[in-house]
Amino acid sequence: MVREGFSVLLGAMPGIEVAGEAEDGGTAVEKVRELRPDVVLMDIRMPGMNGLEATREIVAADTGAKVLVLTTFDLDEYVYKALRAGASGFLLKDATAGQLAEGVRVVASGEALLAPTVTRRLLSEFSRLGASRPVASTSIAELTDRENEVLVLVAQGMSNGEIAAHLVVAESTVKTHVGRVLTKLGLRDRTQAAVFAYEARLVRPGG
Repeated sequence: MVREGFSVLLGAMPGIEVAGEAEDGGTAVEKVRELRPDVVLMDIRMPGMNGLEATREIVAADTGAKVLVLTTFDLDEYVYKALRAGASGFLLKDATAGQLAEGVRVVASGEALLAPTVTRRLLSEFSRLGASRPVASTSIAELTDRENEVLVLVAQGMSNGEIAAHLVVAESTVKTHVGRVLTKLGLRDRTQAAVFAYEARLVRPGG
């Protein structure tokens, strides 16, 4: 019922087409390979293959689909694992139709769906619960001082517009910096960049 409800809500939104539905993680992975959607709205708790495993497989398949995770609580224990698996953001299940549609559009455009009000809390939890992965110092060394600064601001949940205002530069300049950061670090999107910044200790949990 919930899945069908989301499908109806999204299908009624301008500019959004629901390509398919899946009742479990395994089917979701198959559907993504077949349908090549721009965004996958993923529930974590499903029968068989759960959403976390499905997210990992979808990201590894490199179809270009971005995963938007649905959760009941903004600090769900699985959220940080989903981000590590490659999810581009998360939404609460009680989101309004408008928030749901906007979330899909944001993720489809390449932005991270991590609201500034919860980014620090979420990634602090990510850092606390997740075992740190080694981050190559050579990768960080490739960043210029300004790119490093932009990376930290991305990790703090700032949008391109907010970063531009903070640094007193054009938004197009920020987009260029973000693109170079992703390329140099070999990352898919802003969410992975934020995770990278926390794992590299460029941003301190809660700080």
